[in-house]
Amino acid sequence: MANGRWVMLVFFMLACFSAATLGAAITSRSVDTWYAELRKPALNPPNWVFGPVWTLLYFLMSVSAWLVWEKTDWSGARHALLLFFVQLGLNVAWSALFFGLRWPGAALIEIFILLGGISATVIAFYPFSRVAFWLMLPYAGWVAFASYLNLSIWRLNRD
Repeated sequence: MANGRWVMLVFFMLACFSAATLGAAITSRSVDTWYAELRKPALNPPNWVFGPVWTLLYFLMSVSAWLVWEKTDWSGARHALLLFFVQLGLNVAWSALFFGLRWPGAALIEIFILLGGISATVIAFYPFSRVAFWLMLPYAGWVAFASYLNLSIWRLNRD
């Protein structure tokens, strides 16, 4: 049983970092070209900030999902974990829209859907683990900030 616990932590890490790898692969083709040419808001961080921040957030998300699973396994946390995986997919979809297809307007709509998915996940995690709830909040905050960046970039580059 104890080994199964760690296997599940590895499972959640692999799920999150697979999404991260896919998102990074989509993003990397545009960062030095299209994205570099966009007008950006004053609060836009330098490009080097995004990698470390997202690495930490994916780690926290992995641990958070694992803590929820630990409390009850799949059967008890099915709804909460389904929400988790849906928002993870929405996260990758945002990268595809914004960086892959270079559609900031469509990505803006999608990021608000993503924020809804993250909010639903955070709320669903709360009854299972307060720690899991708190570990998801930096991710929610970062995506809220990313929403501001997406909106600003869309507005500054509509011409």
